[in-house]
Parts: sequence; structure tokens; C-alpha cells
Amino acid sequence: MKKINEMQHANTEMLALFSAPATGYGAEASLSSFDFPTYTVLPGFCDVHVHFREPGFSYKETMETGSLAAARGGYTAVCTMPNLNPVPDSLANLQAQLDRIREGACIRVYPLGAITVSERGEEMADLEGMNPFVVGFSDDGRGVQSDGMMRAAMRKAKELGAIIVAHCEDNSLLRGGYIHDGDYAKAHGHRGICSESEYGQIARDLALVEEIGCAYHVCHISTKESVELIRAAKAKGLDVTCETGPHYLTMTDADLQEHGRFKMNPPLRAEADRLALIEGVRDGTIDCIATDHAPHSAAEKARGLAQSAFGVVGLETAFAVLYTKLIKTGVLPMETVLRALVENPRRRFGIPMGNDFSVWNLNESFTVDPADFASMGKATPFEGWELQGKCVLTVMDGKVIYKA
Repeated sequence: MKKINEMQHANTEMLALFSAPATGYGAEASLSSFDFPTYTVLPGFCDVHVHFREPGFSYKETMETGSLAAARGGYTAVCTMPNLNPVPDSLANLQAQLDRIREGACIRVYPLGAITVSERGEEMADLEGMNPFVVGFSDDGRGVQSDGMMRAAMRKAKELGAIIVAHCEDNSLLRGGYIHDGDYAKAHGHRGICSESEYGQIARDLALVEEIGCAYHVCHISTKESVELIRAAKAKGLDVTCETGPHYLTMTDADLQEHGRFKMNPPLRAEADRLALIEGVRDGTIDCIATDHAPHSAAEKARGLAQSAFGVVGLETAFAVLYTKLIKTGVLPMETVLRALVENPRRRFGIPMGNDFSVWNLNESFTVDPADFASMGKATPFEGWELQGKCVLTVMDGKVIYKA
């Protein structure tokens, strides 16, 4: 990746390279109309954890709407999770998703295959058949409960040179919970999800990684214990990476309201967890910042905290949230955040940079209004937030994929 300070402002060479006028999506990019003392050029972001819902759930999101939402947020590459219909647990089932990517995506979309058949944890999926066409294997949305199944999957992944991407959740510890088992849950009579349900399974998996030696990536960590475990694993030299999300870095269970737009899995945790996550990004324990963009229908998110579906959207707000709450306030350096949005995810999952960039007005403020989203999902915990930083242009391989 180019040095961040080299990407801050367009130079003469870039202006000459993209001199043709832009006439719509897919057009050759033109930067000549931008006043670059006002605008900032950043590398194309890469999100390693999104849900574009096709095939099987196009009433929630489509490849077209999801990829455009990504482009509007400055993303030029994403990795899609396998909780689809059909579940991509064989090459035949994966093909349905590959077809939709080819037909509908305006950015680079890299699927993950399932670890187990139908993500049920009972029988290993056809990892070998899918391996040439996916960037890793995950049963996202469901933790692999069986130690034996995870051990077998890790051994197969090592044989294939593939990465296991783990949603870590011990079902025996959930006890019907749906928000963090913290002060808000106790004060409002909600059933809580304990932190151990996440970090306990991470500890199990890390022991297996040490035994087997496979590549391993942990999804959406949310607890201080998870950070500590992964930091210790990296100190041992294990091939381990992880991600967290913008909402876990900027919100806690103290921010919860009685609405489904605050319900995600894992849940918003306590302030001590948030601070540990920030420190994890700062010191490199946390490699990637990923949105876990998970759109649902309005009806599915209108049933309160107890009954709404898990999942919120985030592609169109991610960088503005990070810039406003963490970078502009001096909590994290711009370069550190960009490394987690650009360089680290691409390196870990073998995703090329390409000639990708986005142009931002970092001085422009706006109020988050889900009605303005390209995504079909409108449930965001950031609704009503005043943010700074608007994406005005996204370019992939020299072609405009979004222009404000």
C-alpha cells in the first residue's frame, strides 16, 4: 500500500492519469474538477465481514444495493459471509453466489465458504472443492460448538493453505440472552449475553491453532478478554488475526435504547471493553476494522431489543464514524485506522489493492439519516449522529463506481 501521507492529496501524476470526464458508474475517473486543498484522497477500503444476502434473502439486500452501499462508503473490496440460501457449503451451492457477484456487484466481492454443511456444525463442508473460489471458511452467525469438528476443519484448512474465520460463540453460555449482560440489561429487565460466551470459545480455538498450526481469524471481537487472549497468542507467534467493528469502538451498552437498531451479535459491551478494543487497534493486536454490515427488513428490526433480528448496517457510515469519534478527537491516528481498513485486511485475505481510491471532504458535516442509504437495510445505531467526512467519489481500477 502507498504510504498514507502520499495518499492524502492528489498529485500532478494522479490528475494526469485520470483526466477523462466522468459520465457515470464505470466511467473513467476524472479528478480535475476537485479542489484538492479541500478534498482528501484515501486508498480504497476493504471490509472482510459483510452480508449482502444473496442468494436467498434479497428482501433484505441485493448484490447491487450492498455493493453500492460499500462504494458510497469508500470501499472497493469486501468479503461476504456464507449464511445464505443455499449455504455455500459445496462448489455447486457456491456457484449461485458467484453468479450473483458477477451479475450485480460494482466492487470486488470475495465470498467465504461455510465450514460445515448448512452451517449446522455436524458435517464438514466441501472445503477442498470451494477453496480455489473463496478467501476463507466460516460458519459466521454460528460458533462451531464441537471441539472435534473445529479441530478437523483446522487440519483441513492447513492442508489447503486456507484460513478459518471464526464467529466465536459458546451456545451453552447464551441462556437466551440478546444484549450484553451488563448494567443496562439489569436495569431494564433484559436477558444478557455474558462475555465468556465469546472469549471462552476464542480460548478453545487458540489452543487448537497452537496444536495444529493453521491460519485463523476471529470475527467481530467485543470483549477485553478477547483482546488479551489474541495479544498473548500473537506473542507466541501463532498465525492469528482478528477484527472489531466501528460500533464496538465508539459505543457501549450505556448507549442502548429500546429499539432493534441497537441489537447486534456480539452485543455492545461495557466501557472497559471499548477501551481495550481501542488499545488493541492502537497496538496492532486488532488487525482489521470490519462493519459486519448485516441488513434486515424494517419489520425484522421493529420488534425491540428482545425480538428483533440481530444485525445492523454500517458500510455507509464506517469511516465517518471512525474519523469523527476517534481520528479527529486524537484517540487514534489516521494512519492506524487506515491500516486496519486497507492494508491489513487485504494482506490477510490476499486481496489486491488495484488502482483504487476514494475522495473525501473531511470538512463536511452531516446527520446520519438511514433514508439516504443505498443499502436496503436501514437499522443503524448511528441514526441521528452528527458526523464529519463525506465520500464524494470512489474509483476502482480507474473506473468511477460512486460519485456524489
